[in-house]
Amino acid sequence: MLPIRGIYEIAIPVKELPRAEAFYREVLGLEVGLRDERRNWLFLRAGGQAGMVVLQENTGEWPTQHFAFLVEEADIESAAATLRERGVAVDGPYSHAWMPATSIYFSDPDGHQLELCAVSQGSE
Repeated sequence: MLPIRGIYEIAIPVKELPRAEAFYREVLGLEVGLRDERRNWLFLRAGGQAGMVVLQENTGEWPTQHFAFLVEEADIESAAATLRERGVAVDGPYSHAWMPATSIYFSDPDGHQLELCAVSQGSE
């Protein structure tokens, strides 16, 4: 087995980088790590040094995808309220006994399904 400890970076295709950047920075609060003007990509920090989201402008056709962000259990309800205040439709919260965790779901401007997942304490 490889000693994999998690995922550090995910790439998300977007139709319009400025629109996606506004959502991921202003609504989700991610911070800019690096702007690659040559490729029209934006690297955003998700959880400080814990990982990166790369928004990659691609005007072609691609399927929407699902991405989950880890949040603290105590923050899940306030995160849902904040998203709703920003005009984002939120589905949930849902409990996942098998994980165990609680999640809320919402979409980004390109239709990707996003999740905020709070893993119950003691089960990480």
